[in-house]
Amino acid sequence: MLAAGADAGHVGRDALEQLCRAYWPPIYAYARRTGLSPEDARDLTQGFFARLIEMGSLSRADPERGRFRSFLLGAFKHFLAHERDRVQALKRGGGVHWVRADPGTDGSDSATPVDLRTPDRVYDERWAAALLERVLGRLRQEFTASGRAELFDPFKDFLVGQPVEGGYTGVASRLGMTEGAAKMTVTRLRDRYRRLLRAEVAHTLVNADDVDDELRQLLAILRGE
Repeated sequence: MLAAGADAGHVGRDALEQLCRAYWPPIYAYARRTGLSPEDARDLTQGFFARLIEMGSLSRADPERGRFRSFLLGAFKHFLAHERDRVQALKRGGGVHWVRADPGTDGSDSATPVDLRTPDRVYDERWAAALLERVLGRLRQEFTASGRAELFDPFKDFLVGQPVEGGYTGVASRLGMTEGAAKMTVTRLRDRYRRLLRAEVAHTLVNADDVDDELRQLLAILRGE
């Protein structure tokens, strides 16, 4: 986040690319939930990140103004309001089409059950999901780098609470290991997962003391609370 705000040469460009890749999904999901078409939502999301770096707005994301999650959404709301006013002032038919939000639009561009979630709620849910996806991705990379790629998929469902056929006994049998070894692998995997999760959350905060509170909020969001 700080490197992106610096915007210095390759460091700034690389940081911008990482920023877009990491936080594109929740911002795009918010834009779709407000009623924007997929094309307009993509264009505005891209324009938002480009302008954010160009104006050096990231340097103003400090602990007194809330978490980066809140800062980013607030900045995007301001950007959308500005774009809406600009388009309306043009008084022309082309450009961005601001339409009434479709209650079934959740940012995935696929048919979903109608619900009453607000754009803010969709943003938070997609933020939390994207964060966990990044952590799992990093964990997969570590397993691959250590030559244990074949162990990741059989054990990852234990991390995310998905049912595992046969439990520890079934996985151990399929991998040719003892049940005790399977349990130990999951224990170590969970420990590393928690460490990576805390580190990922810490990257979005300025004050390290806020990590536990942010984690509680994100997990509550994922549980639908």
